[in-house]
Amino acid sequence: MHAANLTSPRLQRVLALLRDGQPHSTRDIVRQARVMAVNACVAELRHHGAVIDCTARIENGSRRFYYTMTKGPRDE
Repeated sequence: MHAANLTSPRLQRVLALLRDGQPHSTRDIVRQARVMAVNACVAELRHHGAVIDCTARIENGSRRFYYTMTKGPRDE
């Protein structure tokens, strides 16, 4: 995998959102961090040592995914 550097503005926006340790839906991350490929951003952050849990919930008949960062990247 080729992960972007942590200085990437895209990853910095996602990190800023996930730093609070609260669950954030894919939709929230897309809107607030202005990224489209949330799963790719999460994979890149994990590559840098972040621990990010993903849980699925059924809401209004649809499966929604929530991401929670429990440990930041090692280079931070």
